[in-house]
Amino acid sequence: MSEPNEFDSDSNVVVVTGASAGVGRATARAFGERGAKVGLLARGEEGLEGAREDVEAAGGEAITIPTDVANADEVEDAAETVEAEFGPIDVWVNNAMVSVFSPAAEMTADDYRRVTEVTYLGYVHGTLAALDRMRPRDEGTIVQVGSALAYRGIPLQSAYCGSKHAIQGFTESVRTELIHDDCDVQLSMVQMPAMNTPQFEWSKTRLPRKPQPVPPIYQPEVAARAIAWTVDNGRDELWVGTPTLKAIVGNRLVPRRLDRRLARGGYDSQLTDEPVDPDREHNLHEPVSGDFGARGPYDERARDRSVELWVSTHRRTLAFAAVLVVGLAAALLDRLGSWLGSD
Repeated sequence: MSEPNEFDSDSNVVVVTGASAGVGRATARAFGERGAKVGLLARGEEGLEGAREDVEAAGGEAITIPTDVANADEVEDAAETVEAEFGPIDVWVNNAMVSVFSPAAEMTADDYRRVTEVTYLGYVHGTLAALDRMRPRDEGTIVQVGSALAYRGIPLQSAYCGSKHAIQGFTESVRTELIHDDCDVQLSMVQMPAMNTPQFEWSKTRLPRKPQPVPPIYQPEVAARAIAWTVDNGRDELWVGTPTLKAIVGNRLVPRRLDRRLARGGYDSQLTDEPVDPDREHNLHEPVSGDFGARGPYDERARDRSVELWVSTHRRTLAFAAVLVVGLAAALLDRLGSWLGSD
C-alpha cells in the first residue's frame, strides 16, 4: 500500500519553520527530493546546516536562516531573504514548536508565555508573512502542522495543547476571511498523531521520568507525506493516523468519558521507565546544541505507514471501488434471479 508522496511541480519555493529537526526536517527533505528551493527556518544553526545538507543531497536547493518565530520581525526578515534568494514563495509550512511537560499547578507564567509565543504566535507570524506575499499574487499554500491535541487536550501538556487549540481557531478565522475576499490562497491544517521526533529528548520537563510520545507512534516521514498531499490537493484539513481520528471524533461524542480515561492513563502513557537526567538541557528559550535529525529514539516502535491516511487521501478511489462492487453485486443478483426464474 503506497501513501501520497508527490508535490505539485509548481511548488518550487518553500519555507519550512522548525526545519532543523523532527517533522520540519523530514518535510524539508521531502521537498528537496522534488527539486524545490527551500528556506529553512529554526533557531539551532547546527540542525539547520544538517537540514540544508539533507535538502541538497536529495536534489533541491536550500538556504538556512536562523530565526526565532516568536519574533515577528525575524520572521518577516526571513521571508524577505527567501524571496530575494529564490523568488516568490509558493508554500509556507508552519511547524516550529516548543513544549513543557508539567502539571499545570507547577507551570510558571514564563513557561506559558514562551510556549504560546513560539507554538501559537510563531504560526501567526508565519501565516501573516506568507499572506503579505501571496495575497497580491492571489496564489500560494500555507500549511499549519497541527495535532490531535488541537481538539483534545491531555494532561501534562496544557501550554502546548492550548497553543494547538489556538492555531485551530486562528486558522479557521483566517480561512473564512480568505473565502470572503475571494482569495485563492490555500490555508490548510494537518492534524498529526504522536511522532518519533527529537522533541521528547529536549523539551523542558518537571516529571520524574523521561517523556515519550503517546503510543502508537509514527515516523516523521508519514507527516511529511501528509503535508505533501495537502499541498497538492488543497484539502482544508487532513487527519493523520487512527489515533488522531479517535481523539477528534471521541472528543466530539464523549468528551467527559475521555476526561476520565486520560485522568487514569494519560500520565503513564507519556512517560518511559527511565528517570530524567537532572542535567538534561531543554530548548524552551535557547536551542540545544547539536544536529538531531528528523527521528527520535523510538524507531523500533514507530510506524512508517498510516492506513487511515491512505484511506483519507484515496476517497475517490474507494468510492469508485464501492460503486463498482455494488454494481457487480447487483448484476450478479440480477443474473441469479434470471437463472432461478428460468427454472
